[in-house]
Amino acid sequence: MKSQDVSTPDKYDLFIQRIDQFQSLVEKKKELQNTLSQIQNEFAERLAPVENELAVVIKQLDQNLSRLESAKAATSSSGDYTKYGRGQLGEAIKDLLRSNPEKAFKPKEIADALNTKGTNVSLWFNKYGLTDSEIDRIPSGSGGKRFVYKIR
Repeated sequence: MKSQDVSTPDKYDLFIQRIDQFQSLVEKKKELQNTLSQIQNEFAERLAPVENELAVVIKQLDQNLSRLESAKAATSSSGDYTKYGRGQLGEAIKDLLRSNPEKAFKPKEIADALNTKGTNVSLWFNKYGLTDSEIDRIPSGSGGKRFVYKIR
């Protein structure tokens, strides 16, 4: 056996040093994982009451909304038609006719497209549409009592 200097590390000593370094990193990783787990648990504990309170508020909002919707449905027996102010119905009718210049509309079709009552459209045509220079009134059906309307 050769005589070696005892102070010089051999391959076994070097291996042990690397293992020690690796073990210290593993221990550091475990500590960080524990710290992270504790923080996540604390966060969940602090967050849970707020989430529960939010769920209660949302449930109350849903209940109130359903009550409001049922009350609205009960009060609006006439339907959910669009109401037009003075002059607005005529402009809406003309805009519809302008957007489809090749088509002739019945009053009911116009009312459906504008989400209003057919009687409102017919009344407007009988009162204002007769004298309007932009709208053609074309007789249709037997006897010429019914009309379709088209933009000029």
